[in-house]
Amino acid sequence: MKRQIINTADGSTTIYIEEWNEHYHSKHGAINEAYHVFIKNGFSLFRNKKDISILEIGFGTGLNAFITMLETDQQNSNINYVGVEAFPVNQEELRLLNYTKQLNVKEDKTALFDKIHNTSWEEKHEITPFFQLKKKQQFFNEIKDTEMYDLIYFDAFGARVQPELWTEEIFAIMFLALKKNGVLVTYRWF
Repeated sequence: MKRQIINTADGSTTIYIEEWNEHYHSKHGAINEAYHVFIKNGFSLFRNKKDISILEIGFGTGLNAFITMLETDQQNSNINYVGVEAFPVNQEELRLLNYTKQLNVKEDKTALFDKIHNTSWEEKHEITPFFQLKKKQQFFNEIKDTEMYDLIYFDAFGARVQPELWTEEIFAIMFLALKKNGVLVTYRWF
């Protein structure tokens, strides 16, 4: 499948899949979408919680994980972050993304974006003392976690191109993965 890096309306980049006419992030702004959907309407709900476990469905470019890590610095929380992705983005595509530049992060934080992507899959890694990451290469219907997550970032491709990701079966798996009073956030309107 042919993928290309394009600019979005807020100046940040995303990956575009020409065959599907689908973007990894909103064409109206990749960074704006991440902050509005996943931070403002998800992560911010847990501002007073010391330990937060997050599952991201559709790890993709790692943008949501990176911004969550940046927000963790301001919140003084310990984050256990699990990103699930069936088809990881390749290193050449990651090199072309401009998130650290658009977010105007310092050099040490830029290195952390690289660290997020250079860590091995299937193992838990400490990205910072307050942000642990495990990337899992698997299909969403293979998730077997039960009552493990405070928050799920459901950032799968849209139902127009992958309707199998928006089924009752998948959302039942998500429900089982959430802790009591857990929250799932997504960009999609139902």
